[in-house]
Amino acid sequence: MTGTPNPATVSTRLQRIAKLARELPGVALRTLAQYIDIEFLREAYRRTRKDGAVGVDRQTAEQYAEDLESNLQSLLDRAKSGTYRAPPVRRVHIPKGDGVQRRPIGIPTFEDKILQRAFTMVLEAVYEQECLDCSYGFRPARSAHHALEVLREGLRAMGGGWVLEVDIRSFFDTLDHGQLRMILCKRVQDGVLLRLIGKWLHAGVMEDGAVTYPDSGTPQGGVVSPVLANIFLHEVLDTWFENAVKPRLKGRAFLVRYADDVTVVCSQEEDARRVWAVLPKRCHRYGLTLHPEKTRLIAFRRPSGVARAADRGATARPESFDTLGFTHYWTRSLRGYWVIKRKTARDRLSRSLRAVARWCRQYRHAPVVWQHAVLCRKLRGHYGYCGLTGNSVAITRFRHGVRAIWRKWLNRRGGRSPMPWPRFVHLEDRYPLPAAIALHSAYRHAANP
Repeated sequence: MTGTPNPATVSTRLQRIAKLARELPGVALRTLAQYIDIEFLREAYRRTRKDGAVGVDRQTAEQYAEDLESNLQSLLDRAKSGTYRAPPVRRVHIPKGDGVQRRPIGIPTFEDKILQRAFTMVLEAVYEQECLDCSYGFRPARSAHHALEVLREGLRAMGGGWVLEVDIRSFFDTLDHGQLRMILCKRVQDGVLLRLIGKWLHAGVMEDGAVTYPDSGTPQGGVVSPVLANIFLHEVLDTWFENAVKPRLKGRAFLVRYADDVTVVCSQEEDARRVWAVLPKRCHRYGLTLHPEKTRLIAFRRPSGVARAADRGATARPESFDTLGFTHYWTRSLRGYWVIKRKTARDRLSRSLRAVARWCRQYRHAPVVWQHAVLCRKLRGHYGYCGLTGNSVAITRFRHGVRAIWRKWLNRRGGRSPMPWPRFVHLEDRYPLPAAIALHSAYRHAANP
């Protein structure tokens, strides 16, 4: 391929954009599209996943790469001239945490992913100069493990507190386009960027052969959707909480947000209830609604040795709460101190096992070597996210569950007669599954890089 991508040059351009945004705080930038050229698109192509699902045109990454230079040049010309037409996204549904409801996911075409990746790189360079430390979702060098660690350290420093679990109902489906444009225009007024973002918001959704054009929302699964969500919630929640809410509170408080998963912690109950009362009004102002059942206030204070009768429920046995797939709870350490531990949430564990069971049933006639390789990847992926310090019991339980499910379907007769354990143990000697404890020791410091 002629003209190989030069990440160093593209990185220099992104640094220029970041420097410009940093030196002009609060000023709308009008000349951002000039940094996007053919070399920029090559780098965006390099950063785009090649093994993702195909869009409505069914074009794969291998097919697009057959004439890469010509395709990228055509994409750049259409994007700069305004003739690019954003194709509709292909909608699929995946199970949610309860296993009953399903979450809609939008899959763009591969070419659309490349252009969205290029624009995402520009937007991230601008807004990384403004985003607050409380935001951890879909940001460079930040992850869910960082958010979990900050949340635990903040709770430990405060000796526990009142935890407000915030659940925004169908955030990606109800994001208001008009409000998003108003927020974007405060910092970005480049016509090329705004025009293309508008096209992506109105591209439409294809489901069962029919295309619909929703008036609100941005498809989950799109490359540009996470950064747009961060920009929107930075204005709606992050800066509002830091500048308008915290100065009015009596005690200490902090907010941790990973995309649309929001957790607010207050040291005093009065402060927590004031935030709980005003938060729905703030969200409603921007077209968002809170889930009435999943948004709740929890007394998560450090337990005392002897509890008063009037406060026994909150002090002696504090409630636990779930966030980002983990259950947080108070327990005694080996030395007898009260510590905050985390374990895999029950719904996440059961959802993961159901997904493994569906996969084993679907591919029960596949070669054992291939089944073993895929299951090893699934186990390592689960260990990589859930392998936090103190969570060895839950990840070991997951391994035992995968082991039992695999044994059930290995006989390839529909699972009515599982393979006998002696025969399975003999087979497992040849194809061992990764041990949870061994991998846990490698991943347990993932939250403290």
